[in-house]
Amino acid sequence: MKGIIFTEFMDLVETTFGYSVANVLLDGCDLPSGGAYTSVGTYDHQEILTLVGQLQKLTGTPAPDLLEAYGKFLFPKLAVQMASMSLAFDGALDLLLSLESIIHKEVLKLYPDAELPSFDVKKINDNEILMEYRSCRPFAHLAKGLIDGCGEYYQETLSVSMKHINTEAEFVTLITVRQL
Repeated sequence: MKGIIFTEFMDLVETTFGYSVANVLLDGCDLPSGGAYTSVGTYDHQEILTLVGQLQKLTGTPAPDLLEAYGKFLFPKLAVQMASMSLAFDGALDLLLSLESIIHKEVLKLYPDAELPSFDVKKINDNEILMEYRSCRPFAHLAKGLIDGCGEYYQETLSVSMKHINTEAEFVTLITVRQL
């Protein structure tokens, strides 16, 4: 995974829980990188899972809630990057409908080695979409947080529901997004 995911996660921890918790978190994890991340580096996704698991122990906050909070925290920072790539959207649903066709294509131009999840997005009607999240990584709750953050960014009220589908090969989650 790209280092920005790790550096921004540590920024969330420091902002939300404080520097002392961030230090205890890093000290409590046996990480191959030693917890020294750069935004342009590449790191094993297991490290973020280790960090989230340890943060859950330290704070008592369930891991899915931590990942969703992280997604909400991360979205505005990604929106700045999209703006720098001259990507503009009419609102949250417009952006989500463009994940594969525009956003992920642009990300891969910048980071050809990025391993992105895939989203099959279908428009149900003007106010509702169905997204199928597929990944080798269990980050559907992070995706939900990003969607929630997208709604906040565009000042739109979204209802997001998820249904996990068990497969042996990958993580699959159906995500329904309704604009209220």
